[in-house]
Amino acid sequence: MNKLKLASVLVSLAVTASLFTSCKSVKRKNEISINSDYSSGDYYEQPTTTAIIADSYPDYPITFPEINQTETGNQYQAENCDYEGLSFKSERSGYSGKGYVTGFDGDVKSLTFLVDAPSTQHYDIGFSIAADSETQCSIKINDTSIGSFKADSSGKFTLIKMYGIFLTEGSTAIEIEAVDGNIDLDYLQLTNNTTLNEIVFDPQSPTNTEMGKSTTELLDFLKTNYGKTIISGQYASDNSNKELDFIYQMTGKYPVIRFSALDTSYSDEYNDYEEIEAIAQWYRDGGIVGLIWQWKAPSSVSSVYAEETDFRLSKAVTDIDISTMTKEEIRGLFGEGKISEECYGIILDIDNMATQLLSLKNIGVPVLWRPLHEASGDWYWWGADGAADYKWLWELMYKRMTDYFKLDNLIWIWNGQSADYLVDESMYDIASVDIYLPEGSDFSSRYEQFFSIQKMVGQNKIIALSECSSIPNADDSFRDKSVWSFFGLWFGSYLMNSDGNFSEKYTTKDNFIRSYNSEGVLTLDEYKDLKESQQTTTQTAQTTAVTQTTTSTT
Repeated sequence: MNKLKLASVLVSLAVTASLFTSCKSVKRKNEISINSDYSSGDYYEQPTTTAIIADSYPDYPITFPEINQTETGNQYQAENCDYEGLSFKSERSGYSGKGYVTGFDGDVKSLTFLVDAPSTQHYDIGFSIAADSETQCSIKINDTSIGSFKADSSGKFTLIKMYGIFLTEGSTAIEIEAVDGNIDLDYLQLTNNTTLNEIVFDPQSPTNTEMGKSTTELLDFLKTNYGKTIISGQYASDNSNKELDFIYQMTGKYPVIRFSALDTSYSDEYNDYEEIEAIAQWYRDGGIVGLIWQWKAPSSVSSVYAEETDFRLSKAVTDIDISTMTKEEIRGLFGEGKISEECYGIILDIDNMATQLLSLKNIGVPVLWRPLHEASGDWYWWGADGAADYKWLWELMYKRMTDYFKLDNLIWIWNGQSADYLVDESMYDIASVDIYLPEGSDFSSRYEQFFSIQKMVGQNKIIALSECSSIPNADDSFRDKSVWSFFGLWFGSYLMNSDGNFSEKYTTKDNFIRSYNSEGVLTLDEYKDLKESQQTTTQTAQTTAVTQTTTSTT
């Protein structure tokens, strides 16, 4: 999938209409191999495997410098920097100081501010910029990339802010680069951050009040430990679990969550028993399972990508509530011409996928279910026709799977990544974002995205990092109060090279090992222990309550 790269930090929390927009990266085709035929009810016998010899490492405690918040509002004029190769001008109105620096569309693309941070703390960094065309700007702090933003094309000097940036006391080099155009740069503003205090970890009751027992217990675990630990997760490319075994061999730890994808084939009964069995086995072995739906459009020209299919979701939308109708009733509507072929195809695929999920329900497996992912981008067909059609599809799927098929084993994850695409809070339990940064970038905590999505969905929803190019830094996450409920590292070169060795394109091997052995990251062995401990505590409390009630009655 090689996914969208959410490299740009969100520049203004007042602009919530599209908080997670980013450029579409080139997608890898056929990364997920799911094409096995089987009859549901047949059992796939797992091959005998050789025991894996793993390295072991000590636990790494969470550490970060002491924070001393100090009021500041310093401005640094661009004309006072070394702007050799750029131009100083004072023609455009609205600047402060003597003028501004421009000419970033020539040979020199960047300017560096030398900032004196008065204390070790989180800051908001603002750039006063005017541009005549939308221009991508990237930011580095002490030569380390921290993200990017787009300057608008209004032609007016506008203060664009990056929130919650951690700086240590003393001199700091902050470099701004105009990647694909010219900007007029007036000044940099450094102010102490206050939004960090607004982050709250207070998830509420499940949306589906009829969740199954094991699903309720899993959601309760996620809620109880939200803000206290980051649950590890890894995407598996196939049912062999080679990525998960590779992590264990390298770090001595298995991830808690095994993420994978299911598929559908238009007009065909789709089954992948080997993958379903791998999912079930991971749960039997004590782990958590997460699923996405690589939904190929219900069309003869079929693909998950909007540009590769002739299917249009807008043609499927209907005012008729078909969410709980029988298949026969829906077939009748189609035959009478009351719903379109596109609408009928949508229902066939949802019902097909529901059958796959029912097989997991029937053996008691709860699922972190993330359908219709990255909807606010224009690359997948379920988001390409706009927010209204996407919301219709989400509601249809949610009601049909929950109310018609009674799938009480699903914990719904909304991954729309934009306020425009936000569905009703009654139809999801977790809000997530996918973040992919360029090779060699410091992933850190991604505080800005964490804070922005919580502002979008509210403090009563769990926030998760559903896909990423690198594991978030646990020290930075706790320092920045950006304690994601869980992360899901994508497979391929984000973890392994084609030769089977560790890929250091996105993080170093040492950092990867440290992350999996950090006291802030929960791994499979720790999850089993913690779950058992919390269940014992709950049972003890319940027994005590019953005893007290009996004594009182007596």
